Amino acid sequence: MVKHQDNYLVQLDGLRFMAVALVLWDHWMPEPHSLPFGKLGVNLFFVLSGFLIARILLSSKDKTYGKEGGLGAYLKKFYIRRTIRIFPIYYLSLIVLWLLHDPSVRGKEGWQFLYASNIYIVLKKTWLGVTDHFWSLAVEEQFYIFFPLLIFFIPRRYVVSFFSILIVFSVLLRAYFWQTNEPWYVSYVTMPTALDAFGVGALMAYAQLYHRPFFQKIFSNRWYLGISFLALAGIFMLSRQQTLAGVTQDQNLYISIWERFFASIFFTFLIGGGIIGYKGWFKWFLEHPVSNYLGKISYGLYVYHNFVYNHYHSPALHPTVRLFNKLSRTFPDFGNMHFVQFVILFVLTTVVASVSWFLIEKPINNLKDKYAP
Repeated sequence: MVKHQDNYLVQLDGLRFMAVALVLWDHWMPEPHSLPFGKLGVNLFFVLSGFLIARILLSSKDKTYGKEGGLGAYLKKFYIRRTIRIFPIYYLSLIVLWLLHDPSVRGKEGWQFLYASNIYIVLKKTWLGVTDHFWSLAVEEQFYIFFPLLIFFIPRRYVVSFFSILIVFSVLLRAYFWQTNEPWYVSYVTMPTALDAFGVGALMAYAQLYHRPFFQKIFSNRWYLGISFLALAGIFMLSRQQTLAGVTQDQNLYISIWERFFASIFFTFLIGGGIIGYKGWFKWFLEHPVSNYLGKISYGLYVYHNFVYNHYHSPALHPTVRLFNKLSRTFPDFGNMHFVQFVILFVLTTVVASVSWFLIEKPINNLKDKYAP
């Protein structure tokens, strides 16, 4: 398996970069998109989180279970390390937006500061605005609330069954929302409906920790990756047929029920291959210093990208809007240069995320080993 020191899996940073790039492409390129790139990017993040979090928790449980104060030490380490990594720029963004009287935060402080923006979207049947993308951070945080406790108390012999139940429950819940005519985004942003993505990642972590030969056999076989890709492509084709037949997005069962499941299976094999280590051009891409760096700052790229520019919510006086207006006056065809616009936005967001990484995230992140070794 491809690793750096301390059991670090280097190719996963390249996959993080791929995930955030899909989201940015979806949000910045003109609609309609031929494929749900943003959904795929978020789903890749969820499967990665399922794998990494389950791997951390299972390993930590092995060290602390049955010892005096074991549960406290287990929870303390997990929550301190997660808090140090996630909270700083999330709350910094909310505070700055609140001071700027942004409507996605003002009047919605409780929802935003308690990581409940996805619940707001479901209950109010509306999106928030420039912080729309924070719904996925809310899903992750809600997942962190119950998952560590369940992992700690469920005997190892039942862990696979438990993860499998999560996967089945998630698909059935999406089917229920589809059957009851809920809007598509209810199935998309609700934490329990994302449990199949987390669940398949967790199963992969279990296999890697406790059944290494099986893990090696399954994820080194590229046929499984190819078959899962074809299955996902089939779902997209069936979904497209329903759309052409006049079925709305809310009633498209392939979008509402099956898209996330088959995407999660595909990403499981994609990530598993990265854990073992890809060869050739894909190895070069995933391990390239640029991909590795962008993967490391992917959280910042995701958090800040909507603030750098948003088609629907950036006001006329926003610096990026003013820059684009100036470029449009200088180059009359600039409005149609969508890829050039994407590159400019990506560079700007990378600069912002890099400043954040070196001035805020990395120094705070270094406190992990001090307070939760």
